[in-house]
Amino acid sequence: MHRIASLLALILAALTLAPATAFADPGDIEASARGVVRVIIIGKDGEEIFAISHGTGFAVGGERIVTNAHVVREAVDDDRLSIGVVPAEGAEAVYARLVSVSPKNDLALLQLTEPLGLPPLTIAGNPPKSGPVTAVGYPMNVDRAQGLGQSDIFRAQPPVTATGFLSGRRPSKEFDTILHTAPIARGNSGGPLLDDCGRVIGVNSFGTESAGSDAEFFFAVSTRELLPFLRANDVQPRINALPCRSLADLEAEELARAEAQAEVAQARADREAEALAQQTAETRRTITYQVIEARSNGMALALVFFIIALAAGAAAVFGHLKGDMRLRAIAGVVALVALVGALVSWVSRPAFAEIDDMVEESLRAGAEADGPTGTVPMPGATTATQSGSYTCVLDTDRSRVVGDPADDMTIEWSDKGCINARTQYGLTGGRWTRVFVPANEAAVSVNRYDPAAGELVMERYLLDLETMREARTARGAYVAPECGADEEAARELGGNQAAIMSALPPRPNERLVYRCSEMVEMDGDTAGN
Repeated sequence: MHRIASLLALILAALTLAPATAFADPGDIEASARGVVRVIIIGKDGEEIFAISHGTGFAVGGERIVTNAHVVREAVDDDRLSIGVVPAEGAEAVYARLVSVSPKNDLALLQLTEPLGLPPLTIAGNPPKSGPVTAVGYPMNVDRAQGLGQSDIFRAQPPVTATGFLSGRRPSKEFDTILHTAPIARGNSGGPLLDDCGRVIGVNSFGTESAGSDAEFFFAVSTRELLPFLRANDVQPRINALPCRSLADLEAEELARAEAQAEVAQARADREAEALAQQTAETRRTITYQVIEARSNGMALALVFFIIALAAGAAAVFGHLKGDMRLRAIAGVVALVALVGALVSWVSRPAFAEIDDMVEESLRAGAEADGPTGTVPMPGATTATQSGSYTCVLDTDRSRVVGDPADDMTIEWSDKGCINARTQYGLTGGRWTRVFVPANEAAVSVNRYDPAAGELVMERYLLDLETMREARTARGAYVAPECGADEEAARELGGNQAAIMSALPPRPNERLVYRCSEMVEMDGDTAGN
């Protein structure tokens, strides 16, 4: 019994100490899944339409959809068949037409006949070679298990996600593929294979045959095939080659950076305090010697004047006794002046109690003569504190990039909270903030600008249809002031924006940190705000 208890304790300790496996951020996968669609091959019997087969596709921009060539093969072979596209949420199904089909690498490109406003998926420019992945699509076995009928698959439904791991690059005989273990089934073909940040690293195509006893592996068309195919068809996809990082990791790094900066600041303050203490001690010692010397000189001078006064007094007495009135007058005046001089010399000696004031005055005079020293700039500190033009450069070390943002941009900043002479920012808790709720994109952006730090932070929240509807309703409840508004209007805008921000998820999907400094002549984007 004791051995069993010891074994259980050992297993528990091992599980506790084992590092947790990192899986995809659900928010990123959900955001990408909203751009995934069901692709249906449609037949027609009189006025009635019916589904012959279906697969999966995903948006790449410009109302264009990528899928597998074998998904649309029947429509290619039979012009009586149509292609339908059903979004993940909201809108009704629409038809699509073929733009290009490439059987050699199992890719096809569709053009929607009506806009659906689908968010285009970002393609990983530097796909990972290992780690967790997520397959997104519409597997037929799930439809059957749910008892979905013909009419059901024409309605908007969220796709199914399945996680697995990359198993290496394993090119097939025909084209370059990625091997993975994220389960896919019939109907998943043409769907995206995503990394932890929701970026496309492949297009799911087929799986290995298994009799139930062998491990199952699945193949996705790699981005080495996908990107040239898109460019050949005049599609400029969103590409992101930066490493995939979680916001938790980023915030931990920010905390560590802040702590390091605080330690540097404290060390600098300690050095400055030590230097000031040393300078104060040296100044006090010097002034003390000067006071002692001045007091000694004053005493000596008072003694000299006193001796002169005594001598002159004696001469005045002698003149009086001899009846020499002229000698008495001159000697008397000299004695009086010498006596006053002795008194002044004695009284004007600096007191030891004045040393502290003299030290403080000396230190202040030295600081004014040297000019303002300021502080050593902390990492991230810039000069964008006044109205003017500034260049803002993306700090990739502090950013979590999901899409394809601009590396740099220029902004015109006004000290009244206006950017680019057209967008007034709201003032909340001393921070300049503007919330953007576009009408044609399922995303809310929260931009914050800190003039003192020269830092522009853009956070994007990729939202579902219902949350986006709530955000648009809240945005429609107020009118943002024009540029140049007074502080009261800026604070009112900040309060109005709080209603939108309270409905947002705890963390954004994307955080872009730009460091801004005085503009140098160069080409670049504007903040677009």
